[in-house]
Amino acid sequence: MEVNGYKIGPNANLSGADLVGANLFGADLSGATLSSANLYGADLSGANLRDADLTGADLTGADLSGANMLEANLRDADLSGADLSGANLTGANLRDADLSGADLSGAKLQGANLSSTSLMAADLSEADLRDANLQGANMLEANLTGAFLLGADLSGALVSASRATGANLQGANLTGVTMWEPKDEDMDGVFDDDWEGDDEWPDEPADLPWEE
Repeated sequence: MEVNGYKIGPNANLSGADLVGANLFGADLSGATLSSANLYGADLSGANLRDADLTGADLTGADLSGANMLEANLRDADLSGADLSGANLTGANLRDADLSGADLSGAKLQGANLSSTSLMAADLSEADLRDANLQGANMLEANLTGAFLLGADLSGALVSASRATGANLQGANLTGVTMWEPKDEDMDGVFDDDWEGDDEWPDEPADLPWEE
């Protein structure tokens, strides 16, 4: 299979490849090297990216719904606005990645490394994040409704309190978690335009809203 002049297949070397908007639906890229590749807006839905190296890749707005990304390396990757709904990211390395606004609803992220990752406004509803490493993750405005975070490490993470209803955090590490809450009750976790940057963050987490 050839796309944009690049040979697509297992263990392919696609480092730095220009695959903007490429149709890679269902492609087998297991073990492939895609570091620093430009996959902006590409269709990778249902693709097999198991063990693939996507370090620093640009996947902004890409469709990765239902993709198999088991043990994939996505460190420093830009996945902002990407559709990862239903994707399997079990054991994936997403350290320092940008997942702002990404759709991760129903995704499998068991044991994934999401430390220092930006998950601002990401949809993590019903996502399976058991035993995931979310140390220092920025989850402001993220939707964690019904998320499964059993045994996850959220130490030092920043979380929107009003967006975690029904999340399961049994056995999770919540040391140093900062719970951000909107100034106005009707904001429902959305940034208040009147919020001032010199407002003080709470020294201790707010009352946790999720149900056990």
